[in-house]
Amino acid sequence: MKRLVAIVGPTGIGKSRLALHLAGRFHGEIVSADSRQVYRYLDVGTAKPTPQELSHIPHHLINIVNPDDDFSLAQYQELAYKAIEDIHRRNQLPFLVGGSGLYVKAVLEGWQVPRVSPDREFRYNREKLASESGVDELYEELVRVDPEAARKIDRRNVRRVVRALEVYARTEKPFSRLGHKKAPAFDSFIIGLTAERAALYRTVDRRVDEMIERGLVREVENLLKMGYHLDLPSMSGIGYRQVGQYLNGELALEAAIQKIKTETHRYIRHQYAWFRLTDDRIHWFDVESQGDDEIEKELAGFLRSE
Repeated sequence: MKRLVAIVGPTGIGKSRLALHLAGRFHGEIVSADSRQVYRYLDVGTAKPTPQELSHIPHHLINIVNPDDDFSLAQYQELAYKAIEDIHRRNQLPFLVGGSGLYVKAVLEGWQVPRVSPDREFRYNREKLASESGVDELYEELVRVDPEAARKIDRRNVRRVVRALEVYARTEKPFSRLGHKKAPAFDSFIIGLTAERAALYRTVDRRVDEMIERGLVREVENLLKMGYHLDLPSMSGIGYRQVGQYLNGELALEAAIQKIKTETHRYIRHQYAWFRLTDDRIHWFDVESQGDDEIEKELAGFLRSE
């Protein structure tokens, strides 16, 4: 059985740093599982690896589409499996790394994702409803047609709510019931990184300040000058949305920065719903009390096992 190592955990916990370290130690290559790093030109706000890091260890599924391109879970999964197969063919070890729970689980669990092509008119009408009447009315529509999907989707994630409604409209079947699972052709070792919540919040708050210092506002300004509008799904991520509100005069810069921090805290809580500390498939490590040596030891044991 071929092997794959996944590194999961909340934003700002150190997944990318650990992945670079382990990939260097175990002849690995990194497959990104970040729903925003797939987009070109979104660098600072997505904490994308630096050019030096990208040249040191091969990375896959970073900078593969433009910000105004459609990109779905089904597309991601297909590309991820191709990258993993290619890495295995070269006798290297793939590391699946990222905080996008949907992407990670689709790959690790072999979700059979509905191949329903985007309906631009449907999306425009539903997104217009959300902007004019608020997200609650749109979310309640999902609750009526697919309560199971509604339980798993954050009501503020308009893009995912609309996608679930779109699949239902095209197939007349609930989005939550369409996908079954097919075990992938590799054995997975899942590393989970965690930390005490208050300490993690302080870390991500510092990271937000660093993103502002490194030019997040300038990055969003440049994206707008290139013609990429704030209503694009790629521009709806935390950081881009709030900086866009600042540039539109809707928020003061300090208020926008604080909103980024608050939304990141909320997103971390959501990530722990995807990657639960009680999940016995995940080998959890507290980054404040356990070092890389302990992680290396467990991973080496997995790689030696038959």
